[in-house]
Amino acid sequence: MTILNTLIELQRLKRLDRTGWTLRGLPNGTESVASHSFGVGIAAMLLADRFRSHGVDLDSEKVLRLALLHDWAEVRVGDMPRTATHYYGAEVRKQAENAAFNEIISNVGETREIYKQLHAEYELRESLEARLVKAADIIDLLVQVLALERAGARGLDEFWEAATTTAFHLDGVELEIVQELIDELLRARTELK
Repeated sequence: MTILNTLIELQRLKRLDRTGWTLRGLPNGTESVASHSFGVGIAAMLLADRFRSHGVDLDSEKVLRLALLHDWAEVRVGDMPRTATHYYGAEVRKQAENAAFNEIISNVGETREIYKQLHAEYELRESLEARLVKAADIIDLLVQVLALERAGARGLDEFWEAATTTAFHLDGVELEIVQELIDELLRARTELK
């Protein structure tokens, strides 16, 4: 096996639908996991630039690497909706995703340990960069919900709960920057009504 096998496997993320939309009756192809990862990468880059403009020291390369690999496990376990945690439990879900991720990176050579460490860092939110990417993950979700609602989709209220229930574990100016963007999204949504 070579890195080519990993590239071919991860290519499937371009066609893997985000399950949350499908479960709410939206058509297949509404958003792929790869599309979501792209959105997370953009949001993370913009947030990182904003953080740095406010004097926050962080590693932009790490931010982008975390954003790119945060959902790789889904190529093997699928895009499990939030309700899956209710049925399987958070620990079982996490174990499955970790096992899948570790198998996916098993053929990337000497960078395997770097990817494994980055994935663990993201899952545990051990660093500012990991917490920023989690915030970008939620922001991309909310941007997608807003776009779908602007296009006429309804019944997506539960996704907006992430705006108020997700703990980003940020403080100071970092939290202010993220909260400002979430507030802007919430205002844009109220303009739809």
